[in-house]
Amino acid sequence: MKEKELAAWLRNYKGPPLRLMEVCGTHTSALYRSGIRQMLPPSITFLSGPGCPVCVTPTSYIDKLVSYALTPGYQVMAFGDLLAVPGSEMSLAGARDRGGQVDFFYNPEDTLELARKTPETTFVLAAVGFETTAPIWANVIQQVHEEQLPNVRFLTALKTMPQAMAQISKEGRIDGFLCPGHVAVITGSKPFRQMAETCQETMVIGGFSPAELLRALSRLVLEASQKEKGLWNEYPSVVREDGNTRALALLQDVFTPGDAVWRGLGKISGSGLYISEKYKDLDAGSHGLIEDHMPKGCCCGQVLTGRIQPHQCPCFGKVCTPDHPVGACMVSSEGACCVTYREGSEK
Repeated sequence: MKEKELAAWLRNYKGPPLRLMEVCGTHTSALYRSGIRQMLPPSITFLSGPGCPVCVTPTSYIDKLVSYALTPGYQVMAFGDLLAVPGSEMSLAGARDRGGQVDFFYNPEDTLELARKTPETTFVLAAVGFETTAPIWANVIQQVHEEQLPNVRFLTALKTMPQAMAQISKEGRIDGFLCPGHVAVITGSKPFRQMAETCQETMVIGGFSPAELLRALSRLVLEASQKEKGLWNEYPSVVREDGNTRALALLQDVFTPGDAVWRGLGKISGSGLYISEKYKDLDAGSHGLIEDHMPKGCCCGQVLTGRIQPHQCPCFGKVCTPDHPVGACMVSSEGACCVTYREGSEK
């Protein structure tokens, strides 16, 4: 079917009620901006999952960065979104207001030149992300190792997506998953296919343009409504079965898997990427993060696991806005609460 026919089919869907989850912050935003989310009938409920890396970064990680920022001789470098994420006492932006050394980058590699010019300062890079950005971090870690830069360290909170999806699947509340296309470009479709088989889920890998989303959603709704289990790759132009083998080899060299704490989901076995033994001297203490805790009144954990939608949180749009976020989901431009707030929809 053509795009108009797919849109009409979705709009006029008459099948059983479905609870579907998109597991990518970019999908969350794209579904709103394309108008697709708003056109879905009431019988199709779309929930946002834990696919925003800033949103699932635990409070204890922010606290550790804040501690470094307030220590003389150290400077924390991070992506801009991370600066406003609340810690137990303050955010990185708050630490900067108190005299802490904090700055942001667009590309972590840019920090290396600053480190070369400022040897008296130890730079702690906040390595946050999923499989999509992990190869970038691996490349930077290799550069620092090869150059033997003595004043660059990495505090990692890198995570892998399938394990978190499997944990949500166990709760039995989701009828189908729209899988993260960007992640699948790196990992390939194989990990998601294995999860679909193991967890007996309905899963579709989708792209991000309106046409790609319509194809992926139509497939997801069709298969989920018929209770068909398995994985369908509706992003075949860029997602291969085995993924990006060069990137995966890089990850295998630089990182080793381990348990990781996710905001809202707790500790998930094998879902973290930690600096491997070969590069261990560059680690700034990434292991041993404690279980996360939410700010008072914050429902980010329930949003990230699809238990509620953003507008159902009592803080949403009242005490919690992008300018004054209570929780991490309102901070990131790809966070479910921030996207919902800016798009002005409760669907």
